[in-house]
Amino acid sequence: MPTRILSTFFIFLFCMVYAQTYEIQYTSSYNGKVLTEQPTTLVWVNGKENFILNSKIRDQRSEYPFEITKVEFPSETIVSYAFLKPDETISTSDTESIGKQSFEFTNETKKILGYHCKKAVTKINSNTIEVWYTNDLKIKGGPSTIGQGLGLVLEIERNKNSLITASAIKKIKKSGIDNILKGPVNPTDQLSYRDFLWKSRFTTLKIFENEIINFSDESRSDENIKRFANGTIILKKVKFPQISEGETIFVELKQQSNGDAYDRTGTVFLIPQEKAQSFFDGLEKGAKTLPVYENGNGKQYFGVISTDHYSPAIEMMRFFTAFGIQKFNHIQLKGKSWQTLSPYRQDITELKPVMSGKELWIGTFIGNYDKGGHRVSLEVTIHKSDQGINKNNTVIPLFNTLNIMEMAGQDYSTMFDRDKGLFVEFTLKKDLKNAQLRYITTGHGGWENGDEFVPKTNSVFIDGKMIFSFVPWRTDCGSYRLYNPASGNFQDGLSSSDLSRSNWCPGTVTNPDFIPLGDLKAGKHTVQIKIPQGPVEGTSFSSWNVSGVLLGSE
Repeated sequence: MPTRILSTFFIFLFCMVYAQTYEIQYTSSYNGKVLTEQPTTLVWVNGKENFILNSKIRDQRSEYPFEITKVEFPSETIVSYAFLKPDETISTSDTESIGKQSFEFTNETKKILGYHCKKAVTKINSNTIEVWYTNDLKIKGGPSTIGQGLGLVLEIERNKNSLITASAIKKIKKSGIDNILKGPVNPTDQLSYRDFLWKSRFTTLKIFENEIINFSDESRSDENIKRFANGTIILKKVKFPQISEGETIFVELKQQSNGDAYDRTGTVFLIPQEKAQSFFDGLEKGAKTLPVYENGNGKQYFGVISTDHYSPAIEMMRFFTAFGIQKFNHIQLKGKSWQTLSPYRQDITELKPVMSGKELWIGTFIGNYDKGGHRVSLEVTIHKSDQGINKNNTVIPLFNTLNIMEMAGQDYSTMFDRDKGLFVEFTLKKDLKNAQLRYITTGHGGWENGDEFVPKTNSVFIDGKMIFSFVPWRTDCGSYRLYNPASGNFQDGLSSSDLSRSNWCPGTVTNPDFIPLGDLKAGKHTVQIKIPQGPVEGTSFSSWNVSGVLLGSE
């Protein structure tokens, strides 16, 4: 055969191999059980590139956002495409990751779909990954970017329990990638790509952005944010979308000192407005316009309990500021590198029924008397998830003794100095199944004998019967020393932020306790909270901030 003809023949064969496209289907399983609820992983591969997607994307049935990964050869470049919305697609490139993969090659072999496969092993983030690949087809690819440089990966097993394996290989004339990768694509760097994709997977409601909460006669409301109690309360009306049963809700607040060096009580709250009077009325007209509660000690406590015509504020999250974080980071101690931000994030999915589809006043309070005060940012995120366990459809606010309007004359919660404690009557219009009391409690009184530093039993009574009793106490406060640059150091080698406290630490969130109540019948009921509050010493006194919301299913 003439040399020219022979050369042309081999070029033809090379081009045929190079251009031939295969579609490979992969099945996923866990502990031997096929994951039928997952869409089938697909790979479209030829000699120069392979695309990794799934059957829903191929059939254009996938919900946004979704991803397609392309690996180019011989450059071993990974190109990731994120389809965030129908008209928004971004991409990023990675030319290094495949070349950095390292494997231990074994002598083990087996056949998968008739192809001779070899085994290589690698470790990624403490996970053992076994890769089975073949060189029979003279192409490279696979269901993930792992092992792409070895050959065509037909099986990947992680930690001996998670398996993805090729179930079918067929030749195709043309992949459908051109029907999917159409329209403009905006390239970006890898870090921004991951951030855009991550944030597109959930809904974010930004409420406050770097707002000041302080104590100042100069504090004024504007068209977006209302300010009350000399600026210690900020409030904004927020429209919540309809939230489905399979979604979870998180509230997240970030805080820094803007001049205040002390640890302070803070709360994020929402204002129910389904009754004739609301907490918002007290903010606008004064705390003493709200219903009064008396326990027999001669004091009056306004706006703290539910009545037929009034609902107290619902506490979404209680938090405590650290001692002077960021503003006082100039205070130097050997071996201490101060944090610059206090983050507080909490799951509040149980409050979904009171938020879904509603427009609500959302507020944040930090008790302080400093003109610089604190800076805060607040957002709520809503996530599609199958992890939620909260099935309640009813949220009934019962009490909230945290004196949110402290700087506008609302008294401290000292009503526990009598045996009556806090006593609330409420009426259920319907039977309530699987009822729970969402109960948040913290003790205050910051001297040696004050309830901040003395463990006290909290007892909860429903219809006169004690159903729960415990001592709320935190012993882990020393874990947050690096958030507290202005915390005072004592002669015994401890710092104030180290000390154990009545269910709170400087720089932390206080978690709710969910107290099971069983099924409650329609009609009148009572809830009572008793705490052996410590006595007054001179000008020092103790108090307890407790809030309670009734949860259940009607």
